[in-house]
Amino acid sequence: MADRKTAIVTGGSRGIGREVALRLADLGYDIAIVYIGDENEAKETVADCEKKGVKAKSYICNVASFEDTKATVAEIRKDFENIFALVNNAGITRDGLIAFMKEEDWDSVLSVNLKGAFNMIRHTAGLFIRNKGGRIVNISSVSGLMGNAGQANYSASKAGVVGLTKATARELAPKGITCNAVAPGFIRTDMTKNITEDNSELLRTIPLGKMGEVSDVAAAVVFLLSSPYITGEVLRVDGGIAM
Repeated sequence: MADRKTAIVTGGSRGIGREVALRLADLGYDIAIVYIGDENEAKETVADCEKKGVKAKSYICNVASFEDTKATVAEIRKDFENIFALVNNAGITRDGLIAFMKEEDWDSVLSVNLKGAFNMIRHTAGLFIRNKGGRIVNISSVSGLMGNAGQANYSASKAGVVGLTKATARELAPKGITCNAVAPGFIRTDMTKNITEDNSELLRTIPLGKMGEVSDVAAAVVFLLSSPYITGEVLRVDGGIAM
């Protein structure tokens, strides 16, 4: 269908990315999932999207690689019409105190979390410009807004995503393209599996007194993708932790 919209979701095989893909499929978006991990998880997410009556396909890609992302976007362009949305969700952690952090742990987190978002925006921007519109949502973190001990690399990468979001929003606004960010707090995912709500110290830092769900983040992403007059915004989904 000529009016069908496609969304690219990086890190889309599981966790927040999977939930975003499924929510967008519910809204009739065709889904291109970019992933680097478990092929079976990616296939499962694709199958679940297809059950909703949309076209879906997965693409293995190292988002930290400029050339890999360029080739993947070109492949997606061949497979789908009318790419309308990009959700930059791919991210990793390599936590450690800054006094002991290994250089490779710094480099890998910045490469995936920040350069990966840049790479995907760089290679899709031309498509959005030619289409005279589009939506970009980058997944940042409250760690990028307030810092977090033991996460200098992660906090720096996610703060960088905020700056990237605002600069991209200013550059692409004249072309009818919006770019926003979502900053999750403590969300139940594989990345936070070692955090439990039995940790009363953690709960005390969250005004709402509980961890969030991937559905909370997906709802924020869907809202921003559907909002033509919001750009350059950072929407916290954190139970109030960074207010």
